[in-house]
Amino acid sequence: MVPIRLETHRGWILSYFAVAAARVSDAWEASSMDLDDADDIDDVVEELRELAPDADLVLLFVEADDEYLAILRFDGGDDLRVFCSDSEFADVNRMGAMLLSETELNSEPQPDPDDDAEPTTTELDAEPVGDFDLLADLGVSAATLKAVCAKDGMLPSDITAEIAARIGCGDVLEEVHDA
Repeated sequence: MVPIRLETHRGWILSYFAVAAARVSDAWEASSMDLDDADDIDDVVEELRELAPDADLVLLFVEADDEYLAILRFDGGDDLRVFCSDSEFADVNRMGAMLLSETELNSEPQPDPDDDAEPTTTELDAEPVGDFDLLADLGVSAATLKAVCAKDGMLPSDITAEIAARIGCGDVLEEVHDA
């Protein structure tokens, strides 16, 4: 059973699942996260720091309402990078507004002529925003990230699973999803 959380804040109700993957000494560890008490993005960053203080990289996947996916990347220090499958997420609820609050919301990745991305199967109904290159050094280019988000019938959990498999943490994330 997937641990889905319901967040209520100022009349907004949101079902979400948040899972963090931390890379420590070239091995991935994963755990679900509760973001209900986070008031702002700094609280989320602090939770990521506390989750895996020895990690060289922490990724947070937040799947919301079976419509939105936000990916946060924290490499330590104060550097946080964010990608979201749809800019609307920031407009429809507090969670989206919080996660995307201090992010430059670039709406289109720059094309890379050498990119081996899969062709998209459909045009996006959504407008992905944020840092399209946040996973490039892990083997998921900007074009590939956009292509995965554009696949017809993909739920946020499907996108998370595909991306996690590509970067090598699919098994540990699946264990948390299935717990």
